[in-house]
Amino acid sequence: MLLRARELGLERGGRQLFSGIELALQRGQLVQVEGANGAGKTSLLRILAGLSRYGFSGSVERFAPQLFLGHQSAVKGLLTPRENLAWHVAGEAGFSPEAIDAALAAVSLYGYEDVPSHALSAGQHRRVNLARLFLTRAPLWLLDEPFTAIDRAGVAVLEARLLAHLQQGGGVLLTSHQPIAVAYPLLRLDLATGALQ
Repeated sequence: MLLRARELGLERGGRQLFSGIELALQRGQLVQVEGANGAGKTSLLRILAGLSRYGFSGSVERFAPQLFLGHQSAVKGLLTPRENLAWHVAGEAGFSPEAIDAALAAVSLYGYEDVPSHALSAGQHRRVNLARLFLTRAPLWLLDEPFTAIDRAGVAVLEARLLAHLQQGGGVLLTSHQPIAVAYPLLRLDLATGALQ
């Protein structure tokens, strides 16, 4: 098991966003969190990642290292894509400059390695973020809207990377407004009911 949530609930601004969430994410599972806009999908992911600044009810247990990618860019504008990735993976030993360049090439940023990130488009910022998926050994991935602001080719690269991670025994919990076309069994967590289907 990678992650377990029990009786998870969140109230914000006097409104109950969700309650009674029960989740046991196993290795090799792909789970999409579903709910209307404002239902608390991002808040749930942040709680599961241990990053929430809001009080919540219930409990979360993580049994493996995780990678969290939020829907907002974590790219520092003054750094180049190469420098951004080097900073992000500094805590994980074993990623050489060649591995970082290969990750950038995998997301079609070959030739942009040393361009200041503030000169890149929103889609290119997103690709710098997604390159982190090629530079982690964390088995648990929590991804908030990973398909946002990337083109069709970028979506195909991301889907292939997700599939490879799942086939290697990793687990993925994600939100997405776009259909997920990964050729892999997809479970759905409905925030309105708390049910996993």
